[in-house]
Amino acid sequence: MKIRFLLPLIIFVLIAVFLGAGLKLDPREVPSPLIGKAAPAFSLPSLYAPEKMVQPGDFKGQVWLLNVWATWCASCKIEHESLVRLSRQERVPIVGLNYKDESEKAKQWLKNLGNPYLINAFDEDGRVAIDWGVYGAPETYVIDKLGIVRLKHTGPVNSEILNSKIIPLVTSLQAQS
Repeated sequence: MKIRFLLPLIIFVLIAVFLGAGLKLDPREVPSPLIGKAAPAFSLPSLYAPEKMVQPGDFKGQVWLLNVWATWCASCKIEHESLVRLSRQERVPIVGLNYKDESEKAKQWLKNLGNPYLINAFDEDGRVAIDWGVYGAPETYVIDKLGIVRLKHTGPVNSEILNSKIIPLVTSLQAQS
């Protein structure tokens, strides 16, 4: 009979523990099943030269970033200046994945704000982004020399994220043979 009275208290305590643990999680840290696996293959037209196809295999042998962005994405505009600064440092190639956008708007956006990308893959219908597990723009991936995804950052990249997570990882991966 005592258990009957204690059961609701036990259930309440368990729920409180799970909710408390959930509140400590960072919503920007969305786990990715791609970490430690080969970057998903794709072949998309280049934004500026649609006859040229962009493929992850083009970057094998080097560490690179894939940045998912769009002109309709307010957070992409926030992170853009950080990406431009990073590209000027020439530490790591940045490949853009222009996501569910209009090519002319994307070109104009890059003309106005600067183009940090070595090349831009144009994912007009968003099918490739689905394969990469994109929840929404912006998202940034670090891919190693073997084509393995090592990091996924969801949300805008800023100086703090670059200096604490992305650049140290890139430097470490570049030092590996």
